[in-house]
Amino acid sequence: MSSPTDSRTALRVCPLCEATCGLTLTIESGRVTRARGDRDDVFSQGFICPKGASFGALDSDPDRLRTPLVRRDGELREASWAEAFNAVAAGIRGVVEQYGANSVGVVLGNPNVHTVAGALYPTVLLAGLGTRSVFTASTVDQMPKHVSSGLLYGDANAIPVPDLDRTDHLLLIGANPLESNGSLCTAPDFPGKLKALKARGGTLTVIDPRRTRTAKLADRHIAIRPGTDALLLAAMTFVLFDEHLVDLGELAPHVVGVDELAESVRDFTPEAVSEACDVDADTIRTLARELAAAPTAAVYGRIGSCTVPHGTLASWLVDVLDILTGNLDRPGGALFPQAATDKTPRPAGPSHGFALGRWHSRVGQHPEAKGELPLSALAEEIDTATGTQGAEGEPIRALIAVAANPVLSAPDGNRLDKALDSLDFMVSVDPYLNETSRHAHVVLPPPPPSQSPHHDFALNTLAVRNQVRYNRPAVPLEPGRMAETEIFARLILAATGMHGADPAAVDTMVIDQTLGKAVKEPHSPVHGRDPRELAKSLDGDTGPERRLDLMLRLGPYGDGFGVRPDGLSLAKLLAHPHGIDLGALQSRLPQPLKTRSGRIELLPGPIADDLPRLRQALRERPAGIVLIGRRHLRSNNSWMHNVPALTGGTNRCTLHIHPEDAARLGVEDGAPVRIKGAGGEVVAPAEITDVVRRGVVSLPHGWGHDRPGTRLAHAAVDPGVNVNQLLDGSLLDPLSGNAVLNGVPIELAPAGTTL
Repeated sequence: MSSPTDSRTALRVCPLCEATCGLTLTIESGRVTRARGDRDDVFSQGFICPKGASFGALDSDPDRLRTPLVRRDGELREASWAEAFNAVAAGIRGVVEQYGANSVGVVLGNPNVHTVAGALYPTVLLAGLGTRSVFTASTVDQMPKHVSSGLLYGDANAIPVPDLDRTDHLLLIGANPLESNGSLCTAPDFPGKLKALKARGGTLTVIDPRRTRTAKLADRHIAIRPGTDALLLAAMTFVLFDEHLVDLGELAPHVVGVDELAESVRDFTPEAVSEACDVDADTIRTLARELAAAPTAAVYGRIGSCTVPHGTLASWLVDVLDILTGNLDRPGGALFPQAATDKTPRPAGPSHGFALGRWHSRVGQHPEAKGELPLSALAEEIDTATGTQGAEGEPIRALIAVAANPVLSAPDGNRLDKALDSLDFMVSVDPYLNETSRHAHVVLPPPPPSQSPHHDFALNTLAVRNQVRYNRPAVPLEPGRMAETEIFARLILAATGMHGADPAAVDTMVIDQTLGKAVKEPHSPVHGRDPRELAKSLDGDTGPERRLDLMLRLGPYGDGFGVRPDGLSLAKLLAHPHGIDLGALQSRLPQPLKTRSGRIELLPGPIADDLPRLRQALRERPAGIVLIGRRHLRSNNSWMHNVPALTGGTNRCTLHIHPEDAARLGVEDGAPVRIKGAGGEVVAPAEITDVVRRGVVSLPHGWGHDRPGTRLAHAAVDPGVNVNQLLDGSLLDPLSGNAVLNGVPIELAPAGTTL
C-alpha cells in the first residue's frame, strides 16, 4: 500500500467535453497535480486539449462544496448527509402528497452525460416520481436532432455520425469542432481528423455566419445568414432531384417516401432561397453537385443549425442529404455507432415508432418531445398559477436540479431567478453554489471527478469509432464525501417515499428488473435462464459496477453470461486499462430502425406539416442586426469559468461586431455596448472583427456570474453577461421545443446612448 505522499499515475477519461480523451493523471499526496494525454488510449491516442490539461485545477477548485448545505432561517448552512436527506424526503414528499407528482419538476443539466451516476440514475428517479414536469439541457441544444431522428428512424437516440476517418467530403453546417471538440459526434482530436481529411485529398466545406477556426481550415466557407440553414439544405435537396442526382444505392430497400419528398421541396429552388440565405444560387447548386459526386460524403449539422426557428427541419434535411446521396449507413458516410452498453440488438422489423406531443405543458401548451418539456417554459410552469385554456394541474412547487444551471442556460434568467425563489422546496445536486443552486433548500455536492468512476454510456452511442473504456476512481473518497452514485440512490429513495432504505436496494432493483425482462426476450442471450443465478454471477465492487457488468454482458459485444466466451464483461474491461477497440463503424441497417413501417420514413407527417412555415420564411428578412452565440475551446457552457487556467485570452465575454456595422453605429473597439432584446438588456465590451459577417453580432454563452449568493470567486472577478437574458423564451422550434438562440433580432448602441 502506497503512502499518501507517494507520487503515482492513474488513467482517467476526461469528462469535460464530448471528445472523451484518455488522460494520464499524476497524483501526489492524494491530489491530481498534472494531466497529460494517454498515448496508449485506444480512442484518443494521446490527444489532449486545454480543458483536459486543466483537469487537476478543476478537480481541486477550492470553491467546490465539500459538505451538504441545508437552508435554515433563510441561509444555506453546512449540514450532515443525514440532515440533508431528511430535509429532501420531507420537502419533496410533502409537495407530492399535497399537490401531485407533476408539481415536482426535474431539471437535468449537460454534465449528467459525463458521469456514471448521471447516466444510471435519473431514469430511475423519474420513473419513481412519475412526474411529467421534466426539463433538460437538450432543449437549449440538441433536441431537434433527437426529434428528426425519431421521426426518420423511429428512435430519437439513433443519431448517425460522420465517418471522419474515411470520408472524402465533409459538409459542416452550424458546427465549429475546432472550438467545441465536437458535439453529437464523439471524436478525440476532431481538428486532427479534419486536417487528415484534407491531407488525403478530401474536401471540407463549412457553412457558418462566422469565419470560425473551423471555417478558416475549410476549402470553402459559406457565410450564410443566421437562421436560414433549413432553406439552404432544402434547396440542395431540390437540386438533387432536379438534376437527377439522387442515388440511394444500397439504401433503396430501406427507404419510403422518396416521391413525396421530391414534391415537398419543389418550391425551394436555389433561386427562391438565395436572397433569404444570402447565398448565391450557383453556389447552392455547386454544393449539391459536389456532395453527390464525391466518392463518399457526410453532412454534419450542430448547435448553430439546431438553435434556430427551423431547427428540426434543418436536422432532418442533414440526414435527407446523406440518404439521397446513398451516404447514410456506409463507410465514409454517416453511420450509426454501436456502443458496448447498448441493449441486446433486436431483430429488424416494424416497431413502435416515435410520437410527439403525448402530453403538453400546463401554461404554454408546449408538446413534449422525448419525454421532455422545453426548458424555456420552466419559469412559467413555476410562476403562473392557472394553466392556459383552463388546463388542469398545479404549478411546479418543488424542483430537483441535477448538474443544471438554467438561470444562465435558459432564456430570461431574471424571470427564472425570481421563479426559483418562490418554490416551496428545491434540491440541487451540484458541486458549486452557482446562479441556480443558490436558490436550493438543500445542496448535495458530488465529489470531484478524480474520486468518481468513469464510463461514457451516452457519448459512446455517438462515437466515430466503436470502443469501450472504464476507469475506477483515481483517488479514494475524502472523509465526509459521499459517492455521486450513492447520492443519487439516496435521493431516489428520499423523493419516492422510501427514505431510510438501504441505497444498495436501488441498484439491486434495477438489476432484478433488467434480468427479469431479459430472460423473457427470445432474442436475448439469457432467454429462459434463471435471473437470480445470473444476478449472483455479476462482477463489481459496487452496485454501479455490477450494473455496468450487466449491460456489457447483455450488450452487442457481450459474453452473454458465458454464451460467447470471448465477449465483453467488466472483468475483461478492467484487464484493459487503456480501453478495448471494437473497430470502425459498420453498416447496420435495417437493425436500428424502429419505425412502424420498419423502414426510413423520409417525409414523416410532423415534418410535412411544418414545411409551410419554412415556405413562409422564403419571404422573411431581418430588419436589422441579429445575434448569434459562439463557443470557446477552454470553456463548456457555464461550468468552467471558475478555473483561472481556462479564462482570459480569447475566452472572454465580448461582442463580436463587423467593422462596417461598428462604424455605422458609432461603436469603438473595447468600448461598452448596450444590447437589447425581447428579454432585456446587457452591456458588453465590443470586439470589432471581420470574422462575423455584416448584420450579425456574436456573444458567447454561459457567462453572467454576477448574481449575489454564489461561491464562484474567480468567475465573479470577470463575470461577463448572460446572453440568454436578451431572450424572453417565446421563440421556440415548434416540433422540438428547442429554444431559438441564434438569428435573434436585437438592437445595440454605445453605452450611454438611448435605444
